[in-house]
Amino acid sequence: MTETSGLSRRGLLGAVAGVTAASALPAVPAWAADDQRPGSVRRPSLDKYDKQIVSALSSERALRHLQVLSEEIGPRIGGTASEKRAADYLAGQLDRFGYRTRLEPFPVADKFLAQIGDPRNLLPNDLCWQAGAAPGGKLGVTAQGPARDVGAATAPLWPADVAGSVVLADDTAAARPAFVAEAAARGAVAVVLLPADQVFPRRASAFSPSGLTDAPIPVIGVAQVQKRLLREALAVVTSLPLSISTAAHRGLVSNNVIGERKGKGSNSPIVMVSGHYDSVIGAPGANDDGSGTVLTLEIARVMAKLPVEATLRFALWGSEEQGLIGSRYHVAQLAQDQRDRYRAVFQNDMVATSWDPAIVYWLLSFDGLANTATDAVRASGQRLGYEPQLVGPVLRGASDHQSFQEVGIAAANFSWRGEASPALLEPPYHSPEDTIAKNVSLERLQVSMELIGTAAYSAARRR
Repeated sequence: MTETSGLSRRGLLGAVAGVTAASALPAVPAWAADDQRPGSVRRPSLDKYDKQIVSALSSERALRHLQVLSEEIGPRIGGTASEKRAADYLAGQLDRFGYRTRLEPFPVADKFLAQIGDPRNLLPNDLCWQAGAAPGGKLGVTAQGPARDVGAATAPLWPADVAGSVVLADDTAAARPAFVAEAAARGAVAVVLLPADQVFPRRASAFSPSGLTDAPIPVIGVAQVQKRLLREALAVVTSLPLSISTAAHRGLVSNNVIGERKGKGSNSPIVMVSGHYDSVIGAPGANDDGSGTVLTLEIARVMAKLPVEATLRFALWGSEEQGLIGSRYHVAQLAQDQRDRYRAVFQNDMVATSWDPAIVYWLLSFDGLANTATDAVRASGQRLGYEPQLVGPVLRGASDHQSFQEVGIAAANFSWRGEASPALLEPPYHSPEDTIAKNVSLERLQVSMELIGTAAYSAARRR
């Protein structure tokens, strides 16, 4: 039923059944439709339509999709082959559910990536070791040598044996060009720049260092957790050989994945459930936003055959992490008569963190006002017994709902975050630790699926 594809996307269809988790898995929740949910204030009061949704939703099925995305594919950087592999997989799943599925391609900027290798296997293997490469450094090469930590790039303490080594240094943008030039002059084969620690609960992400021109050696930027683990290893071993590989990815095309089931009548209202499937450099993206992606897939599966009046659209956005590029591209292609048909867009971004303080389910609206999407989810929360944990609508953009609200379409973003502010994201956010084992609660994922699934079904049943 696919309108456009590209490379075959059937190769990953069997991966859901066959993938093996790389690490310990979170517990699968088990409650009946009428049972009181964890964290709720009372037993649910569900109508027959709600029960059709909640009795069919399965966090275990969603987990299998999440294993493919975050463990088998890993970081899904916008426009790269890994993001395309994920797009093909997601489109194949929507095909199987019976939706009319298409890929919506759009151009994105070049990417510069690196991989850290550990020949002695001294570094933790349950962590992603992708990093960012400097576009102004040596690209398309692999350099090997023992790690040498010289401290601050502003005042490095150079050992006698720099030649042939991989130099680690605390990064400062202003000092970067002179430091890299000196490291190369002393015979270093690569430079690993270490970010400043951010204020808890935030941790610095991997980055592609800027400000360099024709550096003769590869230069990479790592995440805060990678910095810590590298220095911990250097503190206890006499030799830590590393390999540093860099690559430039140019002429890139990213894709939105959109599945549609037409409603009754040519001008039926549109109800959309969505998430973004790309991730940032170095992050497997299990919660951000593998969780919103698999929520969208699972609700699509459950709603595929249920009677509705509205047109259903399930969208997985590419290149959200680069500035909402995919969803903005999509909205720009919508004629006004299409925009006018939208009843609600339910955008899901980071809906399953296992971080204990993330006890609030935030209803986030770009204009801070209620709309049909926030109203429907709040009503679902009341029926499920979650009134105290739902906060909002609160004014906040920075996810794909913003692209729709900028043109007057009712949309909102839904997410588990810290109690004091929606800015309080979990420590693994945008880091190599955004994995299933370290950052996913299937209990929260199940509750999120029930909230959005019942809200979307309620919105789609009426004309």
